[in-house]
This record gives sequence, C-alpha cells and structure tokens, in this order.
Amino acid sequence: MGPGRAGPEYTRGSGNYREYNKASLARLTFIKRGRDLGFSIDQVSQLMNLTRSAGENCATVDAIAVQHLAAVDRKIADLTALRRELTGLVDSCAGGSIGDCDILRALSPEGTEE
Repeated sequence: MGPGRAGPEYTRGSGNYREYNKASLARLTFIKRGRDLGFSIDQVSQLMNLTRSAGENCATVDAIAVQHLAAVDRKIADLTALRRELTGLVDSCAGGSIGDCDILRALSPEGTEE
C-alpha cells in the first residue's frame, strides 16, 4: 500500500508468507468478491464504508448495485452486437485467396487499394 493508505494488517509467517488477522482477511475477501462481481475499486470502497452503517436504509447500496447492473447490461449489449458482426464476417468467408477475403476487406478503410 502507498503512503497514507491503511492496508490490511498482517505478519510474516514461515516461508515469508503473509498471515492476516481475521478482520483483515474479511476485508480482503469483501474486496475480492466485489471485484469478482465487476464493481470498480471506488464502488467497492463505497460499499465497504456502508458496511459500517448496519442500521441505516440500504437504498445507497441498492443504487450502487443498480448502476453497476446497468453498466453490465450495456456491456452485454455491446458484446452481443460485436458477436453478431463478427459472426457475419466469419460466415461470409468462402475460402479462396487472401485478396478476396471479406474479413480483411471489412477491416480495411474503404477506397484504399493495396
């Protein structure tokens, strides 16, 4: 961790491996799980800060999750469109010579001759 950032507390055990206390391990697990779900570092940090307010309404947590879900849906839509386009290019391949390749033609700027 850089200066001014409090990191998980650990000691060095045999073989120079890090050994974390229970609280630090829980924090690392929370961060890892949040990142595995695709939350940004800032979102994970916000969510972690909200865990300290157990008695409050979870509307802020829900808003962060809804915002992230919308971003995931946009990415899925973009990837679906990309897949459709690439599938069309691959399906258009009839073999033959490189000079007649539809895939390479699709990648080339229009109007340029090689």
